[in-house]
Amino acid sequence: MRRFAIVGHRAMSQGKLPLNDMAGGAGRMDVLVRALMAGLLTSHGIRHDTEVVLHLMGGPGPSRRIKFVGSQLKGVHAEERAVAGQIAKVLKLPTPARGHWVERSSGIFDSGGDINHTLSEWKDVVKVCLDASAPRLWNADELIPTESNALSTFEGEHGNFTISGIDIGFILSDDKPMPDEFQIENTLIRSLGDEWLQGHMAIAVCHFLLDQGISLNLSQS
Repeated sequence: MRRFAIVGHRAMSQGKLPLNDMAGGAGRMDVLVRALMAGLLTSHGIRHDTEVVLHLMGGPGPSRRIKFVGSQLKGVHAEERAVAGQIAKVLKLPTPARGHWVERSSGIFDSGGDINHTLSEWKDVVKVCLDASAPRLWNADELIPTESNALSTFEGEHGNFTISGIDIGFILSDDKPMPDEFQIENTLIRSLGDEWLQGHMAIAVCHFLLDQGISLNLSQS
């Protein structure tokens, strides 16, 4: 399974989402929408071995999480406004209790809580926080293979997928540093290079590495 946790410090967590002002009035919800699309969508479909959790911390009210599960999703189209519309439907509803997931539509779940709640739910997952100043995510001298050998795959039909391979979760923030309460224990800090990439670009690189089967630097030492 491939997991992505996206932290939106200013992203609104409840109310009427202004679809015509996602970069301003919605608290840079545009950044989260692009990250969500990069995580879940391919050119002609959905990555069924992937889930994305958006962390909306901008209020009003308590922080909120919206989880998109690729193996269960229906009716999500590759267009930013349409994806934002799915989020808007959730924001109109009361925020559930922290740690309690409510399914709002096929493959879209809603819960209160913050990034630490998500990390506590990723019990047996290799957790990687992306940081440009950290060691590289891939092993030294690793070459791009001439044939793809994906590190995670899926088989089956909608509602009955079998997902195999690595279980890894990537943690990304928006243009602000991770919140002070972020618990870094049991989390690897890795980079995709010296340049700070935009979130959706970083997610695309992570997918590329996993799709090609490039050996990753996941040692705790």
